Amino acid sequence: MVLPRPSSPSISPSGRSPMLVRLASASVAVALSVALSACTTGVGSAADGSEADASSSSSARTVAHARGETAVPAAPQRVVVLEPVALDTTIALGIVPVGAAVLNEAAGVPAYLGDEAASIETVGTVTEPDVEKIASLAPDLVIGTESRHSALYDQLSAVAPTVFLASQADAWKDNVALVGEALGRADEATVLLADYQARCDEIASEFDVSGTAQLIRPRDGLLTLYGPESFAGSTLECVGFETPERDWEDSISVDLSPEKVLDATADQVFVTTTDVSDESTTPEAISDNASAFPELHLVDQSYWITGVGPLGGLAVLDDIEGVLSRTR
Repeated sequence: MVLPRPSSPSISPSGRSPMLVRLASASVAVALSVALSACTTGVGSAADGSEADASSSSSARTVAHARGETAVPAAPQRVVVLEPVALDTTIALGIVPVGAAVLNEAAGVPAYLGDEAASIETVGTVTEPDVEKIASLAPDLVIGTESRHSALYDQLSAVAPTVFLASQADAWKDNVALVGEALGRADEATVLLADYQARCDEIASEFDVSGTAQLIRPRDGLLTLYGPESFAGSTLECVGFETPERDWEDSISVDLSPEKVLDATADQVFVTTTDVSDESTTPEAISDNASAFPELHLVDQSYWITGVGPLGGLAVLDDIEGVLSRTR
């Protein structure tokens, strides 16, 4: 079974689009009240004691993060994000970043984030952000990740107040909460996460979900299996599936060689791809053992793997609901 890549948020059997409902409520709750500006400047303190600009605001807040504490604008408007969860969450909270690091510069900003995200300037990749490009955008806030961007912290702090998540592998909901705090929209972030949970509960109740589910990402000749602590794995569990037991080696994922493909079986198996309409993107190891994978679903990598955040979560839940509607 192949899930088509949606060109717009999918519609549930109840006749409404969960993503659009959440987007609309979020937009109302956190609509921009100040025009984009890079002209006014204040002074904030980075964790190392150095001074950093705090623009677009006449006051500042202190945000605790992976590097200590940083003074950030009360209502940042020119935000640059260096991590998928920060990109997704910022847009979900009603702010379109002026710049974003992406996983693949050729692919750019993920399409699931909507048309307004097309205006975002790319500033290098998630693993190699370009500080000069970031500086050229005159941001008033930069959100990065200690595990990826530690060496750039001082440079980024010299450009704008900088807040670091600890790791992209941390519990994604905690990262959403920190991004909300950095943006001055902590309460709205809490609402977004509550909406996500409510959607999980709705699907779990409607379909009485049970059994096991496994997400597989083919890459570099291996099969990467995602566990219950991962973004998509936790979403599968949120609706009632169980992840097959294995040693996750204190990580969100483990790699299998194709020869061990039968270790990846489950009642429902989801395989990521960049083209859900192309069944040939199914790994040969799985195709050659089709009888062991009777319920196989190609899903869009742009949000199942890289779309970490409230909007990506709703997109994944729409796909899960589609699968359950067709298989019950």
